[in-house]
Formats: sequence, structure tokens, C-alpha cells
Amino acid sequence: MSSPIHAVYGLVPRDLVEVPDGSLQCSPRHPGTQSLAEIAAETISGLVMHAPASTLERRHEMALALRVLRPGAPFVVLAAKTKGGSRLSKELQSFGCEASGRPKRHHNIVDTVRPQGTPEFENAIASAIDAGAPRRLPDVDLWSMPGVFSWDRIDPGSQLLIDHLPKLAGRGADLGCGIGILARAVMAHGACEHLFLIDVDRRAGELAQRNNPGDNLTAVWADVRSAGGLPGGLDFVVCNPPFHDGGEEDKALGQAFIARAAGMLKTGGALWLTANRHLPYEAVLNASFASVESIDQAQGYKIFKAVKGAEGKASERARVARHRE
Repeated sequence: MSSPIHAVYGLVPRDLVEVPDGSLQCSPRHPGTQSLAEIAAETISGLVMHAPASTLERRHEMALALRVLRPGAPFVVLAAKTKGGSRLSKELQSFGCEASGRPKRHHNIVDTVRPQGTPEFENAIASAIDAGAPRRLPDVDLWSMPGVFSWDRIDPGSQLLIDHLPKLAGRGADLGCGIGILARAVMAHGACEHLFLIDVDRRAGELAQRNNPGDNLTAVWADVRSAGGLPGGLDFVVCNPPFHDGGEEDKALGQAFIARAAGMLKTGGALWLTANRHLPYEAVLNASFASVESIDQAQGYKIFKAVKGAEGKASERARVARHRE
């Protein structure tokens, strides 16, 4: 007889909820892990979920979780009260679960079980899965889905960068590619030989490739901060780096993207970067690149072109800059 399979979704603080050792991670934001959508129905014996903040995404992922759980299996769902936690009980009740929350450290934690598969339950699950599924957005003519970055609009920072991008030739990467909006602009010029679409969210990479079909694009599911084996020797990188981690602003995240981009470029390769104006990226740009040019500042965003020099040139430039200060 096979051992029971337990699953976990997202990073669950151990001081809030106990997660069984060996639980199968199934969040799309954890590279290399299992997808809830690919797990057979009614095969999981228990699941703990740190629920997403976005309503459509949260209901979609909870519905997928309920689909894979066995009837009667325990389902623990938690979220910060300000990030959807206050709605968890009612949302689970809408699926037919008996649910009431308990507060702990600014979170709401709901313990429930997967109900029997009545027609009402199956319809509620199917409706939530459909509401959060990929769809084509007519306004931007791209495939997207709730939960990925700027899922229903073109981010203004990305649009500003697109307005300034030259024809980029050779091999490059879209670092933190989202649904592939920057990639589409790069490929439209027809000079790119190969483009790597890199994102920590599996769904983003799949959508970016769907929006930019062709043999000269490769989706890479990876956390830029820690992943090994990313492509190197590139001619260019385009990037609208994230600056939130787990819903909280994290300036170090974008700084890590810049440093990783420098490592992926060949000497003379260029990073084209867009960012919110308040983010402190200039120091890491100067430390990582031999030449940093401010291209534009508008609508609360700033655009940079940074060119990689020979080994040691950027650090010497940064040292001189610090001395002058």
C-alpha cells in the first residue's frame, strides 16, 4: 500500500502552521516543483496552502487544491488578514467546505476538510478554475492569467522601456519576463537570434512563450537570485525587475536582478532596465557595469542602458565614484 501524499503550497511559516516533512511543494513560484493542475484528482491526503493575495488567483488555486484532495482530507489555508485572509472562510464555504478561521500573528488560518464530490461542489470548483484560467486579452492581444505580474494591462514602466528600445541583435534574455511584453517588442525588430524568457513563476514563462511562438525563444523557470546554469555570454538583457517579495517591498530583489544580468552578459553587452524612480538601483548599476546611461525619466519611472566592461573595470569605476563622494 502506498504512503499517503501530503502537499504544501507556497512558503508556510512554521510557527503558524505545521507542515508534514516531505510534503510535495506545488506552488508555481517554486521552480522545479509539481503543478497542482497536473496532479490527479482525489490523490492527495492533506494540503497546507499559503493562499495568494489576488482574489481570482486565490480562488483558482484553492479550487485546484480541493480537486486533488481526497474527500475528507484536511485542508489548511492561511493568509495575512490584509492579503485576503479575512475572506478565506467565506470563499471556502462557497465551495461547500465547513470553515471558520482562527487568528494568529496578523494571519487568518482556516482548518477544513475536502467535502464529498456533489454536483454543486464540482460546479463551484469548475467555475473558480475557469475564472482564473489563462485567457486572451483583446486590449493588448496577449495571453495572460490572474496572478502573474501586471496580468491585465501593460505595466507603464515596461511601456516606457519599449518606447526606447533599439533594435537588439544577437542572443539575449528577458529577465523576469512576465507574460512576454518586453519579449514581443524585442522580437518585433527581427534582429534577435535567440531570446531566453526567464521568470520565477512557471505560468509567466509558459504565457511568454505562448505569446512569442518560435524556435528561437526558450522559457527558463528559475529564481534569478539563486539559480545556477542560467545562460551566459549574452549580447543584451531587458529587464523590468520585481521589487516585491511575498507582497512586501524588497529593494534588494531588483538589485540582485541587476547583478545577475551583469554576470550573464558578455563584455560590451548591454542591460536595458526600467524601474520605479524611487528605487535605489544606481549604486549597483555603477558597481556592475562600466558605462551607465540614464535614458529617460517619465511617469514615475526611469530607464537605464548599462554596458558591461572588461573584468574589474566596473568595480574600479565604482571605487573612483565613491572617492569623489
